[in-house]
Amino acid sequence: MLVKLALTFVLLSVFAVGGGTAVLHEMQEVLSAQFGIGPEVFIKTYGIGQLAPGPNMTMVVLLGAQIGGALAALVAGLAFFVPSSVLCLWVGRVWNRIGETPWRRAVQNGLEPISIGLMCSGIYAVAKTALTGPITVALAVLSYLLIVRTRTSPIAVILGLGAAGGALSYLLPAWR
Repeated sequence: MLVKLALTFVLLSVFAVGGGTAVLHEMQEVLSAQFGIGPEVFIKTYGIGQLAPGPNMTMVVLLGAQIGGALAALVAGLAFFVPSSVLCLWVGRVWNRIGETPWRRAVQNGLEPISIGLMCSGIYAVAKTALTGPITVALAVLSYLLIVRTRTSPIAVILGLGAAGGALSYLLPAWR
C-alpha cells in the first residue's frame, strides 16, 4: 500500500504544473478510486490544509495519514514535495542558463494559460463538493470579496468565516 501511495503522489507531484492546486481535481479522483477517500473527506482535509502555515498542499500529509497512518503521512508528503522540488530546481537552473530567448518567452506564454486552466479545474473540484446551497455559496462569495476588495488577511477570513460557517452549521443542521 505504501508503494502504491508513493507512486500516486509522485505522479501527482510531477504533474503539478502551476502549483498543487492544478492537480486537485486529479488528486480527488485518484484518491477516491485507489484509496476510498470520498469527496467529503477530501474537501474537509483541503480546508484544514489551508489553515496550516507553509505550502498550501500540506493537506497531502493529512490525506496520507487518513489512508494509512503516520508512516503513510510521511510517504505521501515526501512523494508529493520532493520530486516537484527537485524538478523545479533542475528546470530553474536550465531556464536561467538559457537566458532571454524568443522561444523561452513563447514556452512561457504557452504554459501560463495552461496553468490557469489547471488551477480552475482544481478549484472546480473543490467547489462542486463544498458549495451545496445558498449559505455555502454566500460564504464563498463573501470570502472572495473580502480577500479581493479589502486588505483583510486571508487567515482572518478563513478563521472568521469558518467560525461563522461552523456556527450556522450547528444552529441550522439542515443548512448543507
